[in-house]
Amino acid sequence: MNLEAIVSTIESLPPLLDTTVIINRLYAHGDENIDIKKLIVAIESDSLLSINILKMINSPIYGLSQQIVSITQAVTLFGTQKIYGLALNYSINNLIRANLRPYGVSNSIFNDITHLQSALVNQWITKIDRGKANFLAPLALTMESGKLILAKEIVNASQIKEFKTGLQMSENISKYENEIFSTSSYFVSGILFAHWNLSPHYVDILKSLDYEHKARADIDEYVDILDVIRTAVNVKEILSEASIAKASELAKELGFDVDDFIAAAEIVQLNYIKQCR
Repeated sequence: MNLEAIVSTIESLPPLLDTTVIINRLYAHGDENIDIKKLIVAIESDSLLSINILKMINSPIYGLSQQIVSITQAVTLFGTQKIYGLALNYSINNLIRANLRPYGVSNSIFNDITHLQSALVNQWITKIDRGKANFLAPLALTMESGKLILAKEIVNASQIKEFKTGLQMSENISKYENEIFSTSSYFVSGILFAHWNLSPHYVDILKSLDYEHKARADIDEYVDILDVIRTAVNVKEILSEASIAKASELAKELGFDVDDFIAAAEIVQLNYIKQCR
């Protein structure tokens, strides 16, 4: 299990689903220039994608007070960037089928984790800077994609038990991945995004979430925000009191308002508890 084999696996992956490619092209000139009517038509032309998006946004995780029944409603309420993230997430999960047992979670729980990370970005960062929240929400939803690739490598090597045991004993998931693969799942996510010709800014941010990779000054804040998010919500701790406390301490160190973060985390935590009942 090494980076060269991982890159080879990624290079063998097919393109994103046709609808996602169309949607991605609509974003080529920036979110502010997107043709919303064309976006809605593109999504509605794919019934499975439409059903998936509506199912996800109606999850208790997002804490909506009323059911969303159309893509038009979804785009109006969540904005084009969030919908882009949902479409991208759907496409990735369809192209990379993986057993997440090495990470100690079911595929269903892993899916919850990705949505909780995105929901926490929305709940927390929107109050600070709506533009940053809109930019980061789709990335938060998809930043764990590299774990799908690494999980496949672990399963193929018949080392599920060994990896899972080591992960449980480790204090830092990304550093543990580096010990095993000489890279992290976030860096792998960056390679995935580059393979599919997605936003170079997203690629740089994802690679900078690897502790061995230094972030550029212009993306430092984005990396810091996602670092707090993944500390609060990850495959080992899902908005537990301990993980929220660790994330709060990190947020304080990075100069964020701790009270704002805790308030946002508690809202998302409560919505998740409702879903689990």
